[in-house]
Amino acid sequence: QVQLVEEGGGLVQPGGSLRLSCSAAGTRISRATVGWYRQAPGKEREFVVSIADTGTTDYADSVKGRFTISRDNAENAVFLQMNSLKPEDTAVYYCNARFSVDFDFWGQGTQVTVAR
Repeated sequence: QVQLVEEGGGLVQPGGSLRLSCSAAGTRISRATVGWYRQAPGKEREFVVSIADTGTTDYADSVKGRFTISRDNAENAVFLQMNSLKPEDTAVYYCNARFSVDFDFWGQGTQVTVAR
């Protein structure tokens, strides 16, 4: 069985930083395209950033220049460094690992709140 666990969410002030992790159990995350998605109350889940097994990255325009995705195969995890956080970044952040078309897994989500 495969499990993804997101950690690192919390409450930060505008302009602050957080580092999220997506850890995999039961599979090798290095062979997957891993993406971060977020969902605010009453809104659809939206794409944030992804990293392919080749290392190619793709960022949403809303986070480009502020967020950085990285992979650590030794830890079997993917990380999301979030800087210059804004209140509109407030959402539940979800990790997704896709191994092939129509074969992927989701984590449970971690809450990020940006406010004074």
